[in-house]
Amino acid sequence: MDNRKKLLTAGFLTLIAAGIGFAVRGGLLGIWSEQYGFTMTELGQITGGGLLGFGIVILIAGAFIDVIGYKRLMVIALACHVVSAVMLFAATPVFNASGKDSVYLLLYISMFIFAIGNGICEAVINPLTAALYPEQKTHYLNILHAGWPAGLVIGGLIVFAKGSVGWEVLMATFLIPVVMYGAIVLKEQFPKTAAQEGAVSYGGMVASLIGPFFLILLVAHACVGYVELGTDSWINKITGKILSSAALGTTLFIYTSLLMTALRFFAGPIVHKISSLGLLLVSAVTGALGLYLISVGESVPFMFFAATVYALGKTFLWPTMLGVVGERFPQSATVAMALMGFAGMTSAGLLGGPGIGYKQDYYASKYIQENAPETYARVKAPNENNFLFFPAITGIDGAKAGMIEDDGAAITQEAAIAGSEINDDAFSALKNQFDWWGANKQFAAEDKAPVEAATLYGSRMALRMTALVPATMAVLYLLLIVCFKAPKDEGDANVAEAAAGSEL
Repeated sequence: MDNRKKLLTAGFLTLIAAGIGFAVRGGLLGIWSEQYGFTMTELGQITGGGLLGFGIVILIAGAFIDVIGYKRLMVIALACHVVSAVMLFAATPVFNASGKDSVYLLLYISMFIFAIGNGICEAVINPLTAALYPEQKTHYLNILHAGWPAGLVIGGLIVFAKGSVGWEVLMATFLIPVVMYGAIVLKEQFPKTAAQEGAVSYGGMVASLIGPFFLILLVAHACVGYVELGTDSWINKITGKILSSAALGTTLFIYTSLLMTALRFFAGPIVHKISSLGLLLVSAVTGALGLYLISVGESVPFMFFAATVYALGKTFLWPTMLGVVGERFPQSATVAMALMGFAGMTSAGLLGGPGIGYKQDYYASKYIQENAPETYARVKAPNENNFLFFPAITGIDGAKAGMIEDDGAAITQEAAIAGSEINDDAFSALKNQFDWWGANKQFAAEDKAPVEAATLYGSRMALRMTALVPATMAVLYLLLIVCFKAPKDEGDANVAEAAAGSEL
C-alpha cells in the first residue's frame, strides 16, 4: 500500500502512548504508596490490572479483526485511551471522600481501560505490520516496537516533573501521541486481512497453529511478558531504592529505554547472522545475567553496567517472538499474534506485576520481623496480601514508611491545609494517617533504618528470583533450536498454511 509508512507511524505512536503511560505509572508508584497507603502487593495489583486487561483484549480483538477490520478497532482504542485519562482526575477527591479502597478501585479500573486501548492497538498493529512488510517481518516488527521504549524514555523524562505538577497531569500526557495516531487512523485506509481476502479460512488459521512448536512459543512468550513488562513495572522504583535516589533510578530507566530504542532498528542484520531463535537464546541468557547483576549492585557505575546487560537482554525478545510467529505462520498472523500477545500480557498482569510486588513484601516483611519485630508491629499494613497459592503475608504500609522517611513533613503539611475540616468524613483517610503519625513519631528515628534495610532487601531478592524466568526461557529456546528445523524459506510456510486452510 502507498500509505504503509503512515500506518506504520500510527502503530509506532500507539506504542509511544502505551510506553508513556507505563513509564509514568512506574514513576508514580512511590507517590501512590505514600499518598494513599498502598503496600507493594497492592501497587503490583494496580499495575498488573493494566497488563491483565491488555492481554485479554489482545485475544478478543485478535479474534475479531477479520470480522470488524483494522480501522474500526483502532477507533475503539482511541475512545478507551481518552476515557482512561479522564478517570485519573477523580482519584484524589475519591480518596478524600471514601478512602484507600475506593481510590484503589478507581485506579485499577482506569488502568484496565487504558490497557483495553493498548490491547486493541497491539492486536491490530502486529499483524498489520507483518502484512505491510511481508519481506522483512522481524525487522519491521522490531522497528515498530521501538515505539515502546521511545515512550518509556519520554515517560521517564516526564516523571522528573513529579512534585512540581500534579501526578494526574503527568499521567495524562500519554494523550498527546493518542491524538496524533488518532488523526492518522481516522484519515487513512487500512488493508484487508488474509481471511477477509479469502486467502485462508478461520479454521485453517487455527489448525495451522496446533502443534508443539507454537505451544512452546506461547509458554516462552508468557515468560517474556513476566520478565520484561512485569519487571519494568518495578525496575524504576527498585533501582532507585538500591541507589538511594529516585532520580538515579529514573535516569537508569531512561538510559536502558534509549538503548532499546536504538537497538531495535538493527534487528534485521542481527537476525540475518544468527537467526531469530538464536537471537532469542542469546537475549534470554543476557537478560538473566542482567537481572542478577542489578540485584547485587551498589555503586552507580556498576549499576549502569548491570542495567546495560539487562537492556541488551530484553531489547529483542518481544518483537522477535512476534517475528518468529510471522515467519512460521504468515497467513495465521491475526490469530497467532493475538494468542502470543494474550500469553505475554496476561502473564505480566497476573504473575509479573503482582508477583514481583509480592516477593518484595515477602522478603521485606520477613527481614524486618527477624531483625526489628517491634518496628514491624508499628509499620505493618492493616491487611494481608495474597498471591496465587503462596502464603498470605502482611507487608509494610507504604504511607507509614513514607512518614518515617520524611519525618512526617508531608502528612503534617497536608493536615495543616485541611485544618479543622480534617475531622470531616471527607478526610477520614488523611486523619487516620495523621493520627498514626501522632502516636508513633517518637519511634521514627528508631524505625527508619530497619524499614529502609527491609525494603532494600526485599527489592534485591525480588529481582534475584525474577532472574530465574529468563533462564527458563533460554532452555525453551534451546529446545526449539535443537528439536525443530525452520522451514527452508517463508514460501514453504505459506504453502503449508494454504494447504491447511484448503482442507477445512
